[in-house]
Amino acid sequence: MKALLSIKPQFVDKIFSGEKKFEYRKKAFANQKVKTIIVYATMPVGMIVGEFSVEEIWENSPKEIWARTKDFSGVDKHFYDEYFEGREKAFAIKISGVLLYETPIDPYKSNEKFTPPQSFCYIKN
Repeated sequence: MKALLSIKPQFVDKIFSGEKKFEYRKKAFANQKVKTIIVYATMPVGMIVGEFSVEEIWENSPKEIWARTKDFSGVDKHFYDEYFEGREKAFAIKISGVLLYETPIDPYKSNEKFTPPQSFCYIKN
């Protein structure tokens, strides 16, 4: 199964450069069979730019997740702490097999009613 994730452009760049090896989320996928993430770079890019494989998904306290992932987080501690403020659980998607598309896909051209997901949405294979 695939999921489309909305990710800010500065983090998209870090994912495809290899600097960011974990994508953080406040909620896990209900369907744990998600194996591929399609990356939608939020505005001002507004394009589907690539994909990556889900190696595994870690769930723990924000403190424990940071301890395990900080070296390849692609974010600073302050940003991380703000993102998970007040949360008891954090999720880290371990990224592998990145593929940056040669030509980004404009989802608005194929579907004028396209609405980027707030976090993610499932995509049928």
